[in-house]
Amino acid sequence: MAEVSSCNTNSLPPSTQRLLGKVALITGGANGIGESIVRTFHKHGAKVCLVDINDEASQRVCHSLGGDENICYLHCDVTKEDDVKRAVDFTVDKFGTLDIIVNNAGCIDPPFTDIRNVDSSDLEKVLDVNVKGVFYGMKHAARIMIPLKKGSIISLCSIASVMAGISPHGYTASKHAILGLTKNVAAELGQYGIRVNCVSPYAVPTDFSMGHLPKDERTDDAIAGFLAFAGKIANLQGVILTAEDVANAVVFLASDEARYISAENLVIDGGFASVNHSLRTFK
Repeated sequence: MAEVSSCNTNSLPPSTQRLLGKVALITGGANGIGESIVRTFHKHGAKVCLVDINDEASQRVCHSLGGDENICYLHCDVTKEDDVKRAVDFTVDKFGTLDIIVNNAGCIDPPFTDIRNVDSSDLEKVLDVNVKGVFYGMKHAARIMIPLKKGSIISLCSIASVMAGISPHGYTASKHAILGLTKNVAAELGQYGIRVNCVSPYAVPTDFSMGHLPKDERTDDAIAGFLAFAGKIANLQGVILTAEDVANAVVFLASDEARYISAENLVIDGGFASVNHSLRTFK
């Protein structure tokens, strides 16, 4: 199912490319927000290694970007530390260094209505992908970046990291963990000039998110249903958050424009998490 995104895959003029010549490893880049990050990084002049477990979709993304020397793909399961280590080493061997890692790969547990019905295997899967996968990315990026005394580590978090009641327990716990890891790893790696940040988006219409619409909000047109639901409860009206908006925020954090930003959770939610919507004061 196509996501709502206006991302232009064409390269920008070099004078406006914010990541020109930088080398980036992006996990979970085959579709959704990850795909948009890959496309936007490539547009901004970065050399990108896309890693994912979806070989066909990943190869499609690379091919659509022209299959040039600045984009490559490697199969990687982020729950396996050896896979992540191999992906980092592959990126360095391919492009000569590693400037940026974007820990985007993630999953969500099935919807439920009662904690007593949670399957432990669902919880373990979410924590393995979302927490261990991010930790392994941080660990092996640091292995390359510490001797260089520079680098940018960015992880995809969620507004579930700053507010409760909007996602299943496993997903919420994992996103709180990512935020904690971001701050703790930033505290350690600051001495080496390495910046560590995360971004926390509001609802974005992708295959990942649309399966978790409330049943009474689902329609035959899933995208329209998602946009109607997300728009109804959003704080910022007249704007629909897209995957490209999230990608642009990641580009900013990866770029030299953010050279003194670290341990930051950049919340991209139009003010949603800052408002007590139950009060309806301004309605």
